[in-house]
Amino acid sequence: MIKRLFDISAAVLGIVLLSPVLLTMAVAVKLSSPGPILYRGTRAGRLGVPFQIMKFRSMYVGSDRGAGTTSRDDPRVTPVGKILRKFKLDELPQLFNVLLGDMSVVGPRPELLRYTEQYTGDEKLILAVRPGITDFSSIQFSNLNELIGDEDPDREFETKVLAAKNKLRIKYVRERGFLLDLQLIAQTLLRVARLR
Repeated sequence: MIKRLFDISAAVLGIVLLSPVLLTMAVAVKLSSPGPILYRGTRAGRLGVPFQIMKFRSMYVGSDRGAGTTSRDDPRVTPVGKILRKFKLDELPQLFNVLLGDMSVVGPRPELLRYTEQYTGDEKLILAVRPGITDFSSIQFSNLNELIGDEDPDREFETKVLAAKNKLRIKYVRERGFLLDLQLIAQTLLRVARLR
């Protein structure tokens, strides 16, 4: 209950304080290429229930039909999208997912259903809590696009990254608490500041 109250308060505060930035980014996305401002993708929520995650659209329309993982020089990403992704600004609309109750500010990053449907053993713990905007894995893999090659990004993600991310997601679920959430929020802000 306390976590949910914190999530709602943080999301409202974030939306209010960042409203000029959100508006500016919305206009930039709209002017950069044809299509909607927001991208909505299906992810696994708490207990594996699917929900629509919101992000500022950073790719050309129709690009989500390709690989689920983007690579370093992915041609599907728009010029504005590259900037949004570099500073993780494309994730800000997830504050609305937090308000809707789909997500938490801190929690295991939500994953595609094709991966969560294959979870076994301890990996199922990941789905016991609401997914979050940030966690250990999003901090450690904040430069994920730079780690993934262009040839077969999905395969590289599945073989080189997914298991490591899941270990960090499980770590969060086992150690979760209010103080840890505050630490992860602070670490996330520091990491984003260093991306400049």
